[in-house]
Amino acid sequence: MNERATRVASLPTLPERAHVPLLLVADPDEKLGRELVLALSGRGVEVTVSTDGAEALLRTGALHPDIVLIAAGIPSVDPVTFVRAVRQSLPTPVILGVGADDAAEAMKALAAGATVCVARPYRLPELLPLIQGIQAGAVISPDSGSTGPILTCGPIELDPSAHIVRVHGRPVHLPLREFELLHYMMINADRVISRQQIQNHVWKSEKVITNTISVHIRRLREKLGDDQENPKIILTVRGVGYRLAAKTD
Repeated sequence: MNERATRVASLPTLPERAHVPLLLVADPDEKLGRELVLALSGRGVEVTVSTDGAEALLRTGALHPDIVLIAAGIPSVDPVTFVRAVRQSLPTPVILGVGADDAAEAMKALAAGATVCVARPYRLPELLPLIQGIQAGAVISPDSGSTGPILTCGPIELDPSAHIVRVHGRPVHLPLREFELLHYMMINADRVISRQQIQNHVWKSEKVITNTISVHIRRLREKLGDDQENPKIILTVRGVGYRLAAKTD
């Protein structure tokens, strides 16, 4: 080996850079997009923003982002069309940002293959763990039957193997259906889950059972010590479904 080759071989190798996830935000509110850029850049997430659905679809094909966050009200290409187009060629997870009046759009997008819904306007304490969970492959699909480890959300602790629920350390008896409903909501904590998702996963039925779900939610709130009129644990997302708060008092 000559002298030059020896010098090259002896150079220290640079440490491999950790992958920085790329989030494509498709939202008509440009200010909101800029806020997410600033908020997430300091937390290890690169963000690129599109205010138009058609542009976002083109950029998704060109950039292959790790995750797409698309608002239900995006113009030009609606979220359902967007999700279907992405699903034809890419496995990219798609988060749908929904407001109080976006129930119909949310249902269609989830059926088309959207990964999960999140409340819009976005709140970083909800959005960041969701992004990190998707990156880690931890998002639970509606058809998942995994029991998994002991789950904790604020004062609520659920042991799926022992079928035990405790609130502030006090055991709470739940019938099987209520236990399965709480389990499903806890593995999807801080995510908006639709009534259809609950119906498919917990009841495993295609029959419309909206009233039955509402009754079970009311019973769960009562047993968890939640306020029926002003709930802090199981929140109602009007027209869409429910969200269980990961951090509760």
